[in-house]
Amino acid sequence: QVSLWESGGGLVQAGESLRLSCKIHGRSIYAMSWYRRAPGKEPNFVAYISSDAHTTDYSDSVKGRFTVSRDNAGSTVALQMNNVNPEDTAVYYCGVTSDYADHRLHSEHTYWGPGTQVTVSS
Repeated sequence: QVSLWESGGGLVQAGESLRLSCKIHGRSIYAMSWYRRAPGKEPNFVAYISSDAHTTDYSDSVKGRFTVSRDNAGSTVALQMNNVNPEDTAVYYCGVTSDYADHRLHSEHTYWGPGTQVTVSS
């Protein structure tokens, strides 16, 4: 059984930074993704990090502004969000995937956290 819990969301102004964390409770070190869901829209891929942290991937909309990382124990995955804009407003979720799965597909994730709200004002 795996449980996930996101934290760090809040209200920020455009141009500011925010750091999200995903705490992972499980028996293994997993490849992880961040997704976000804006009101009335489908979840969208944001970032990915492999189980050994050697591989990362980002959506075009956040590349160069967001950075995904994980601690050495693999129990926490972070998403550093810099220079945010109102289009980044969404509920952000972390999810468990596989190093061999297509992490850009929502269906390729087995567990999800409840999410944390990020709101960016202009």
